[in-house]
Amino acid sequence: MVKTKEKLIEIKDLKRYFKIDRKNILKAVDGLTFDIFKGETFGLVGESGCGKSTAGRTIMGLYQATGGEVVFKGASVHEKKSKKELKELTRRMQMIFQDPYASLNPRMTVKDIIAEGIDIHGLAKTKEEREERVLELLETVGLNADHGNRYPHEFSGGQRQRIGIARALAVNPDFIVADEPISALDVSIQAQVVNLLQELQHERGLTYLFIAHDLSMVKHISDRVGVMYLGNMVEIATSEELYEDPLHPYTKALLSAIPIPDPQVERSRERIILEGDVPSPINPPSGCPFRTRCPMAMEICSQVKPDFIEHKKDHWVACHLFEGKN
Repeated sequence: MVKTKEKLIEIKDLKRYFKIDRKNILKAVDGLTFDIFKGETFGLVGESGCGKSTAGRTIMGLYQATGGEVVFKGASVHEKKSKKELKELTRRMQMIFQDPYASLNPRMTVKDIIAEGIDIHGLAKTKEEREERVLELLETVGLNADHGNRYPHEFSGGQRQRIGIARALAVNPDFIVADEPISALDVSIQAQVVNLLQELQHERGLTYLFIAHDLSMVKHISDRVGVMYLGNMVEIATSEELYEDPLHPYTKALLSAIPIPDPQVERSRERIILEGDVPSPINPPSGCPFRTRCPMAMEICSQVKPDFIEHKKDHWVACHLFEGKN
């Protein structure tokens, strides 16, 4: 759990647009503002295509921001830097990718994949020290020395994700973006990987941005949760607060879809079924981006985009229903 309110990452009105052709622009991320505190896990959830992964990659600097700013430990991620500054930034910020097979070089052994960051950043002075660090990392993620001489295709999905985690840990980062790290894995393996991430966080003081669409898993691992819809943040709260008292109609609909392992409760509770499809980010609705599917939409929703306000302490929401009520 979070032990400090020290800001590690500050995201300020972050935007990432993609130019489709001369006339059309896809607004994948359209003005996100939130902070990530040192030592916490911030969960980012939403339907497929809402911009979660694009937001993660833009925060990391893998995509150049169209607008806004990402500040890591007081320094802008997207500001022009010297090679030395850029190298240090990439060491301190690492990423675990959704597809562990696609993110690992099939021509390299596991040992060399993990050691690549160690070599680039000069973290081992001798060949023996390099070998020792790789072996330690393999053991940390639940693999053994023999696995170091094999290639990615020789492993299961869960083992490949462990290799991806070891690679991220190799350079001693402060912050890790985990982009749907369990969605490609069997259910039986998902809990093992999540437990591993939590153990590593406790041992190494890591800070995570955990991107996922499995709301029950996000509740389990996250200190705070942000809910995205069509490139916009619609609600942020602590994990307990969000699940016990969701405010935004979209958050309520998402939570109502989580199955409850009690047949009687499951049959009696109300399920919120959203009508229509998610609008295109190339041509988003005017006003509130959720209004075309919202069961509580009002006239103002089509005219004015709601502000992101703190309705209760540490509970933020973007909805006209709560404006003037905080």
